Amino acid sequence: MAKLVTEAIGTFFLVLTIGLTVLQGTPFAPLAIGTALMVMVYMGGHVSGAHYNPAVSLAMLIRRQLDGRQFGSYVAAQLIGAILAGLAVRATLSQTFVAAPADGIGIAPPLLVEILFTFALVLVIMNVAVSPKTTGNSFYGLAIGFTLMAGAFAGGPVSGGAFNPAVGLGPMVVHAILGDGGFGNAWLYVVGPCTGGILAALVFGLQEKVAPPAG
Repeated sequence: MAKLVTEAIGTFFLVLTIGLTVLQGTPFAPLAIGTALMVMVYMGGHVSGAHYNPAVSLAMLIRRQLDGRQFGSYVAAQLIGAILAGLAVRATLSQTFVAAPADGIGIAPPLLVEILFTFALVLVIMNVAVSPKTTGNSFYGLAIGFTLMAGAFAGGPVSGGAFNPAVGLGPMVVHAILGDGGFGNAWLYVVGPCTGGILAALVFGLQEKVAPPAG
């Protein structure tokens, strides 16, 4: 139970930060978002692994860090945290929010951005927080937060910068119920991040098979 509560809390504050900074037009919002993820990773890494992202949990399932039951529980907790964050944003600003790709650029660019930056995020997570070669390091949260920040700065204007199905879907549920939105872009924030997570798990497997240099 402690792991699931931690996953819900970490996802909640990540999505809350995204919603509040984006709706208020906060300068350097990606910096706040990356920082929020960083501190939540340090908060919960030793408890749940600090996934806060179904794409990360999917990669952990592929790498056998989670079993099927744990995976389902983690994803449910993450989605609950994201939905509650969407409600908190609505209560705070009287607005709902939702990730959305840029207008007029088609499907391929935002899908590619979601795949690539989720791939980068999950690959960093696995190398700094899962690999036995980096066990005990103190920089894992900083590396993970900075990766998300870079993705949000570079790819956010193209795809909406979710890189996380919980970020894409949780606020979308609130937006559909309390706002005027629907689920038209839902597939983008499931297919893109999950594809990136799967690719990262496969590449991480190759990296772990590389023998260390002699001497």
